[in-house]
Amino acid sequence: MLRQVAEGVLIHESEFCQSNAVVVHGRAGVLLIDPGVHGDEIACLANDLSDSGQTVVAGFSTHPHWDHLLWHARLGAAPRYGTARCAATVRDRLSDARGKARIAALIPPDIAEQVPLDLLGLITGLPAETARIPWDGPQVRIIEHQAHAPGHAALLIEERGVLVAGDMLSDVLIPMLDLNDTADPIEDYLAALRLLEGAADDVDVLVPGHGSIGGADQVHARIDQDRAYVHALRDAGVPGDPRVGPRSARIGCPACMNGNYSTSPEEESATGRPDRDPLATQDDPAKFLTQDTVNGRPSLRPAATRRFEARLGGAVLSWGIRSERCHTSAR
Repeated sequence: MLRQVAEGVLIHESEFCQSNAVVVHGRAGVLLIDPGVHGDEIACLANDLSDSGQTVVAGFSTHPHWDHLLWHARLGAAPRYGTARCAATVRDRLSDARGKARIAALIPPDIAEQVPLDLLGLITGLPAETARIPWDGPQVRIIEHQAHAPGHAALLIEERGVLVAGDMLSDVLIPMLDLNDTADPIEDYLAALRLLEGAADDVDVLVPGHGSIGGADQVHARIDQDRAYVHALRDAGVPGDPRVGPRSARIGCPACMNGNYSTSPEEESATGRPDRDPLATQDDPAKFLTQDTVNGRPSLRPAATRRFEARLGGAVLSWGIRSERCHTSAR
C-alpha cells in the first residue's frame, strides 16, 4: 500500500529489510525509485498506480545492488536510469552468461522464488556529472558519491524537501562500506556524509533505502550517528550504536553485502573475500563479535572481517539490522 510522505511523494515499504520504494508524481506520470523486492509487492504497486490513473514514465536505481535493480513487466517499459558508474557496474556484473545466476545466489533462499529477475539491471547510465533526473516532474537533484556501492546516488526532490538516501542514513542498518577496488572506503563514506550534510538543511522528509522515514529533526541526527560509527571503525574503537545489539549482530541486509563476499571458494582464494560469513546466523553476538586488538586497541568485530584488514588499513567492518522482518526473511 502506498503512503504519502510529502506532497506528490509516496512510499511503499517491502517486507524485505524494510525496503522503501518511492513514487514521485510528475505532470505526465510518475518517477519510480528503487521499485521493491518481492514480485507480488511490485505488481501490487503497479496496480495501485494503475487504479489511480498513473503510469510510470521513468525509473531510477540508487545503486547497483540487486534489491535496487528489480522491475516488473506490469510497470511498463519506461526508461530506467542510474548514475554512469552505477550502470557500468551493473553491466560488468551481468556481462557474462553466469552473471544473473551469481546474483540469484545472493538472494536469501526463502524469498528467491518471489524475486523477479527477468528485468534485473536494465538501466541506462546518465552522462557523468548529470545534476538532475531527466523527466517531466519536480526537480530531482542527484547527489552522487562512492560510499556503500559504486556510483551510489542520493536524490533530493527539491520542491518537496524529500531526500531519498539510498542505503545510507538508516535507523536499522549500520553503515556498510564498499570494499571493491576502493583505496579508502572509510574516507569514501565520510565524504558521502559530508555531501548529504550539505543538503540536510533543505530536507523535511528523509527516506532511507531500508528503515523508517525520518523528519527534518532526524536528518542531522542520522548523519551524526553514521559518522560516529564510521569514526569508530576508523579508530578501531567499539561503536556505541543502538543499531548494533544481540539481534542486529546476526546479519545485515543480504543485498548490501553484494560484492563484499566472493561467489565461490575459488574466488575467495583469489580475492581474499570470504564466500560467506560462517558466523552470520549466530543468535549469540558473543559468537559473532570477537574481541581482540587492532593497532594496539581493543575492538569488537566479526571474525570473518579479519580477512578484510589489509584493505581497510586496520579499520574494521561490521553490519547489522534491527528489523525482525529482515531477520526472518534473511535466515
